[in-house]
Amino acid sequence: MRYQRIDLNLLIALDALLAERNVTRAAERMHMTQSAMSGVLSRLREYFEDPLLVPVGRSMQLTPRAESLIEPVRNIILQVDATLGVKPEFEPSTARRHFRLIASDYVTQVLLAEVLRRIAQTAPHLSFDVRPTYSGMAQDLDQGRVDFLITPAHLTLAEHPQSVLFEDTYHVIACQQNLELQERITLEQYRSLGHVVYQADQGTNPWFEQWYANQHGNTRRVEVVAHGFLLMPRFVVGTRRIATIQTRLAKQFVQAMPLRLLDPPLETPRLTEVLQWHRYRDDDPGVGWVRDQITELAAAMPPI
Repeated sequence: MRYQRIDLNLLIALDALLAERNVTRAAERMHMTQSAMSGVLSRLREYFEDPLLVPVGRSMQLTPRAESLIEPVRNIILQVDATLGVKPEFEPSTARRHFRLIASDYVTQVLLAEVLRRIAQTAPHLSFDVRPTYSGMAQDLDQGRVDFLITPAHLTLAEHPQSVLFEDTYHVIACQQNLELQERITLEQYRSLGHVVYQADQGTNPWFEQWYANQHGNTRRVEVVAHGFLLMPRFVVGTRRIATIQTRLAKQFVQAMPLRLLDPPLETPRLTEVLQWHRYRDDDPGVGWVRDQITELAAAMPPI
């Protein structure tokens, strides 16, 4: 199909080239050979009368014209997908759909695992790709590459719909064998004992770590950096270390491991987790059904 002298099928390839900024990776994404993608790029260059991708050092960079095309091209594809790709009805018991979600291992542990267990009972043919949080997750939601994003409220995208799922607080966990700590922990102990802290693989800090650094600076002695919330108690058990983690998660750890739950010796912020989906998929009945399963179970969680 052609419109104003351009093959509309080329828009998909153009979207891949704009996102990957690399002919080889764009070809892999489109399941094409590199030579075929090079031919597509030549046709696009001819149409737009612009090189689109140019070599800069050892990498390829987008021209200003190409940069200006990123959002319009992605929006066209998403609008077509939302208009033509959605069936008017969604029957959970027979539907065959694949959904992509982004959530931290904390959210997966306290909410999402149970959601997917229940969905498996009522919609056995649905499948899910659950990805951990990463620095480019907001961009992937905005560009329609994932269906759902669960993230702290301060990281949400204003242009896409959202629903508050639950709130949480923070508690300190310590090993039960740590005789220095009994029923409470003092501020002096909190700052002198070794800490286990979370850090994302990309080196970015979660909400609590950012808040603490802004409010109190470098006043904790960090002994272990863990790249997953579920790893943190493993580095506390059998040691004098402590960790400050989300209360819902901390309570699960205390039930399963020889750990003690302590009130933090300082005022801590509340955490709000939010579900987001793309605005073009707001009327997608499948997205709506999965969204309802997540929000309904979150609403049934006990308050903190």
